[in-house]
Amino acid sequence: MKDILIITNYFPPETGAASNRIFHLAEGLQKRNFKITVLTPLPNYPKGQVFEGYKGYFKHTAKEQNITIHRLWIYASNSKNKLLRLIAMLSYSFSLIWFFALNKIPRTVIIQSPPLLVAFTSVLFLRSKKRKVILNVSDLWPLAGLELGAFKKNFSYKLLERIEHFNYKYSDLVLGQSEEILTHVKSIFPKKNTFLYRNFPNFKALLPSHKINSNQKLKMVYAGLLGVAQGIFRLCKNLDYTKIQFHIYGSGVEQQAIEHLIKNEPKLDIIYYGEVSREQLHTVITKYDFTIIPLLNRIYGSVPSKIFEYARLGIPMMYFGGGEGEDIIKNHALGWIAQRSNYEALNQMISKLNATNLESDNRIAIQNEALKNFDFNNQLNQLVALI
Repeated sequence: MKDILIITNYFPPETGAASNRIFHLAEGLQKRNFKITVLTPLPNYPKGQVFEGYKGYFKHTAKEQNITIHRLWIYASNSKNKLLRLIAMLSYSFSLIWFFALNKIPRTVIIQSPPLLVAFTSVLFLRSKKRKVILNVSDLWPLAGLELGAFKKNFSYKLLERIEHFNYKYSDLVLGQSEEILTHVKSIFPKKNTFLYRNFPNFKALLPSHKINSNQKLKMVYAGLLGVAQGIFRLCKNLDYTKIQFHIYGSGVEQQAIEHLIKNEPKLDIIYYGEVSREQLHTVITKYDFTIIPLLNRIYGSVPSKIFEYARLGIPMMYFGGGEGEDIIKNHALGWIAQRSNYEALNQMISKLNATNLESDNRIAIQNEALKNFDFNNQLNQLVALI
């Protein structure tokens, strides 16, 4: 049985795409007769506070579904203060160094990036001719930070670029969740071994069956992070509610602003439910007529994992984010595309929706497309052949 160590910043019971992606990778490898160990911080995302049941630990080790999980100390923070966020990342890096020094590390290591500094620490201390280092890149940092306005092209940015290039250089294999990520890596190291590893879901979904109530408005739903990049607050203010009712699930920095907007402008037909578990969401979200996937800022290399999850559930999608996600929606006939940040175009596109393109036949076609082209196990089997 081959040992594999997975190093990640996010893991259940934390929620979100990153946590789900790494969990399914660990679970899938374990089922393929690999001995899996996960290194992750004490759970704290997204609130920046260590979860109940884990407080007071410097290290917490448990075995879950035959996967050994070491949860290491971290100075937990989700502060907007860049110094505090840096301290949080460095604290986990120091915990990793401590763990590397005291424990035998397997010859195959999968490292999640970002966070860039955590990946750098892991690559720096674990690179070896006798060890295979696999870097799993889900977003391009520091480039994504530059596009989001978090960074400026100064000395600090150049330093982060050098760290990014170091991580690629000393990785034996780079996994990327998008074609754009792999193109970026190849532009720096043309001969680098790469593999497209999408964030495909791994769950069983019921056959879609949905009827539109022609006497009511169409029910549009968004579920996910209420962050600056998604721009849900701005979306709420710019939608035309003549034909739709907007339902929102999730939490994030824009949550209070959205709740305040709903309270003070009741004419906006918005219903906010808060955060629910992923399992609950899979049941709830299929009851809506269609979903929207918005991105306020086009982030090179980023492909929303919601595309693959909603396709598996057979939910028609309105994509409002630009980039590689547009090509996936278009090429696989998963829904409709509105030009990013063009709210007039979005409202026009929504006004054209009707029962014919939202009911069961179209949903079954979307689900079949997902089953054929977004299969988690087929993808993982290809990856296993490279490990």
